[in-house]
Amino acid sequence: MLILASNSVTRKSLLEKAGLDFAVSPAAIDERGIETEATSAGADSRDLALLLSQRKAEAVSANHPGAIVIGADQVLSLGLEVLHKPETLDDARTQLGRLAGRTHRLHAAVSLVRDNQLLWSHLETAELTMRAFSASERDQVLAQEGDAVLGSVGAYRLEGPSIRLFETVSGDYFTILGLPLLPLLAALRDMAPELLSPKG
Repeated sequence: MLILASNSVTRKSLLEKAGLDFAVSPAAIDERGIETEATSAGADSRDLALLLSQRKAEAVSANHPGAIVIGADQVLSLGLEVLHKPETLDDARTQLGRLAGRTHRLHAAVSLVRDNQLLWSHLETAELTMRAFSASERDQVLAQEGDAVLGSVGAYRLEGPSIRLFETVSGDYFTILGLPLLPLLAALRDMAPELLSPKG
């Protein structure tokens, strides 16, 4: 059995489109608490993404013996600062204003856990530079995107109108969406090829 420890619509869609048969069981962990503890101990944004992906998978694994659990997380770093998902569209406006004309990094991590044992983990980083867009351009994009951007650490969706705000994007597309899909599929082929068999 394969379980995705996330309520991310994007991650669920990516796995469905890849033809995987899986259940969804969002992890209930204190992400900000874990982040505070980890950064106090010297963890950087890459370390944090890996740690959160593992903790999510471990939390769900504890309730599903024998299942392989996929934990995933994405951390946005702007210099040394970590930014989080906006809670409101006003927060999204502020966040996009901070990213305008600057380069930020998206660190996407994925982990596989079974019976509370870490089987595999992987991290990839993408680098994105936004244009020095105007407030009017930002607001036009947010009007089109609506609440969809509240599910993104960057307050944008590259697969939506937000792409108009970017100057350059360097990195794997799936990593930018929050799940290093190709490495994950390779790991599943090695560990549990039966999970990649057609549904039915």
